[in-house]
Amino acid sequence: MGGPYRPAPAARRALRKLGEDIREARLRRNLPMEVVAERASTSRSTLARVEKGDPGVGLGVLAGVLQALGLLGRLADLADSALDAEGLEINRQTLRQRASTPRRSRNSDAH
Repeated sequence: MGGPYRPAPAARRALRKLGEDIREARLRRNLPMEVVAERASTSRSTLARVEKGDPGVGLGVLAGVLQALGLLGRLADLADSALDAEGLEINRQTLRQRASTPRRSRNSDAH
């Protein structure tokens, strides 16, 4: 199983977009790469990999870069169960099925 992890095309596109958005956020804040890298406790070359959407960059590094840009709160909400429309709908359907399924009665012979 050697070699670097290679995510599916949709995941690679999402990571590329995330990297581009991070770069744009850094530029809008007029922050040089060196400053953001230092604030994120990483190297300039690793920050460049983040901005390119490299799937090999660790989640901790990504979190540090987002914190350096003041965007960390959005990462914390990324998979918030309260915002998971699909998961909530599945849960509603499951509850509805349980409510409409008649319960089996316990063995009435037992005392």
